[in-house]
Amino acid sequence: MQVFEQWESDIRGYCRLYPTVFKSASNARQTDENGKSYIDFFAGAGVLNFGHNNARMKRAMIDFLERDGVAHSLDMYTDVKRDFIEKFVDTIVKPRGWNHKLQFMGPTGTNAVETALKLARKVTGRRSVVAYEHGFHGMTLGSLACTANAYFRNAAGVPLEHVYRQPFGSDEVPLEDCLAWVDQLRALYEDSSSGLEPPAAFLIEPIQAEGGVHVARPEWLKAVQDLARDLGALVIYDDIQAGCGRTGHYFSFDGMGLDPDIITLAKGIGGFGTPMAMNLVKPEYDRHWSPGEHTGTFRGQGLSFVAGTVALEYFDDDELMNAVRAHAETMRRRLESIAEGHDGFSVRGRGMMQALDVGDGELAKQIASTAFENGLLIGACGTGGRVLKLIPPLTIPESDLAEGLDILDQAVATARRAAA
Repeated sequence: MQVFEQWESDIRGYCRLYPTVFKSASNARQTDENGKSYIDFFAGAGVLNFGHNNARMKRAMIDFLERDGVAHSLDMYTDVKRDFIEKFVDTIVKPRGWNHKLQFMGPTGTNAVETALKLARKVTGRRSVVAYEHGFHGMTLGSLACTANAYFRNAAGVPLEHVYRQPFGSDEVPLEDCLAWVDQLRALYEDSSSGLEPPAAFLIEPIQAEGGVHVARPEWLKAVQDLARDLGALVIYDDIQAGCGRTGHYFSFDGMGLDPDIITLAKGIGGFGTPMAMNLVKPEYDRHWSPGEHTGTFRGQGLSFVAGTVALEYFDDDELMNAVRAHAETMRRRLESIAEGHDGFSVRGRGMMQALDVGDGELAKQIASTAFENGLLIGACGTGGRVLKLIPPLTIPESDLAEGLDILDQAVATARRAAA
C-alpha cells in the first residue's frame, strides 16, 4: 500500500476503512492480493447491485469489445444505446404508464442531480430549491448546496445558496408531525408577507441513503407533491442509491401512487460498475432544453449501455425481486436481534438497504474495523458516522449473507466489550 500512501492524494477515504489491496472479486466477495476473502456489504456504495463481475454482463461486454463496438459516442446514435433505451422503455417506463424522456449526462449521480436542478430552474424561471435535512445529493456545487452534511459543505469554499432546508418526513417521525411540516411550509408560501419566494423544485430522496437510511412516509411524499403542484414547482426524486431494484422494486417509491417530474438515476443503472447516469424527465419539461444546452463528454458509454441492458433483463420476471424481498427479511430479523441486545441501538431501512444505528460514530467505526478484520466490508453513514449501512449485492448467495451477518453480530459484541 506504500505506493498509494506516498503518491495518492490525502483526500482518499474508503481505502482507510479497508486497508488492503484488492485483486479480484466475484458476486458478493472481494479477495485481496494476500488471498483473503471478504464478504461485501458495501457493494461500491450501491453501484454493484448485480454483484462483482456479473458473468452475464461480462460475457456481453467481452463480445462488444471483440466486435469493436463503439465504446465512446458523446450523444451520437449507436446500436447499443438503442438497445438500452428500448429495453429500459419496455421494461420500466411503459409498464408504469409513463412517457418520460431519457436524458444522459455526465456519468455520476451528482451530474444527474445538477442536470435536474438546472432544468427545473429553466422551466420555472425560479432560483430556490427545497431540500431536506440529512439529504445527500452529490459533491459538485449545485448538488452540494442541496446536501446537508456540514463536513462536505464546508469544503466548498464558496457560498452554497438558493436552497431552503426542511425536515424530512421519515417513518421514524409521527405522521401528524410530518404532515404538519408540509402545512407550515404551505402557509409560508401562501403568505405574501413571509418573504419566501416560490421554489423551482422539491428535491427528495425517497430513502435517504448516505444521510443515515431514513425512509420517507408515502403520505408525506404525497403531501409534498401536492404542495409542489400547487406552487408550480417540479418534484425531483433522487433514487440514485435506493433505486435499480435495491428495495425489491425497481424504484424505491414504486406502488405509492406518486408522480415525480424528474427521477435521477446512476450507480446501479450501469450494471457492471461502469459509469452511467440518466434522468427520466416528463416530456413537457424536457422540451425546454435547446440542443446541446447541457452536455457531458461521457454521455455515451458503450460498455455501460451493454451491461445496463443485461441488468434490465433481471426485471423480466420476479425471480430477483422475490429474492431481494426474502434477503431483506433475513437482514431485518437479524439486525433487530442484534439491536435488542444493546441499549440505544435501532434498525431501519427498506429492502436490501438496511441500517443499524448504534448511536455513536466511534463505536460504529470500531465495529466496521473489527468486521473488516474478520472478513466483512461494511460502511458507516449518517450523522457522525453512527449508522452502519448494509447494501450487499442483490445477487448475494444466502450462505454469504448469513455468514456476513454472523461476522457483523460478532463485531458488534467485540466492539461493545472493548468499549465497556
